[in-house]
Amino acid sequence: MARILITGATGTIGKVITHHLKKQHELTLVDIHFDDVDKQLLEGTQTKDLDLSLEENWEGLLDEIEYVLHLAGDPSPDAEFYGSLLDLNYKIPYNLFHQATLEPMHIKRIIFASSIHAVDAYPANVQVHVNQPVRPADLYGVSKAYVEALASYYAFTKGQETIGIRIGDFKESGKPAPNAGPEGLANFLSARDFCHLIDCTLSADLQEPFLLVNGISNNTFPRLDIDQARVAIGYHPQDNAFEMKE
Repeated sequence: MARILITGATGTIGKVITHHLKKQHELTLVDIHFDDVDKQLLEGTQTKDLDLSLEENWEGLLDEIEYVLHLAGDPSPDAEFYGSLLDLNYKIPYNLFHQATLEPMHIKRIIFASSIHAVDAYPANVQVHVNQPVRPADLYGVSKAYVEALASYYAFTKGQETIGIRIGDFKESGKPAPNAGPEGLANFLSARDFCHLIDCTLSADLQEPFLLVNGISNNTFPRLDIDQARVAIGYHPQDNAFEMKE
């Protein structure tokens, strides 16, 4: 059993991961509030109502924490820099990495949500690998490219072990949208596969302190290459959006 802190715990992905992890691990959930969250989901966890864009709210937050699953942020492709991205997608991850590397703090691993939006400006017929340059199609994608660079900096200069996941089109229902076209199917990530991917990121032995992996299901025509995730952390997704669509 590990002590895990989850930021952005009330979001769609946060609630799915909380349900998946809470029986096996000791969870601390953080978000701005938990007013609209099913109280049964929160049973057995510790919750903290905090604005993580404020540096002072991080004081003592990571004490005794072993792993951080960082999901907080504005996920909208229409988000604006001064509207929400600056506070949620720039300040919060900086506060996390800065606090996690203060002496004598020792977080075993930070796992953070990047996004397919960091590379979504590649042509639709290109399968994107993690070693290709970022190519965002919106400012949200730019913010995710920033977090990837920030994480790499703290990993290779401060020794903070980190895994980033470029999350595809996550579907809580476990199935692609009924009207999904080829692009949506190629981007699909089921809840079951994502939970398995998180398990892999928690247990994997890393060769270097920073690893970036693509997170989509085992789709017939995958927009993102997942071979590195298979080899590096043992990710073996079961779902295929193209077969579900039939």
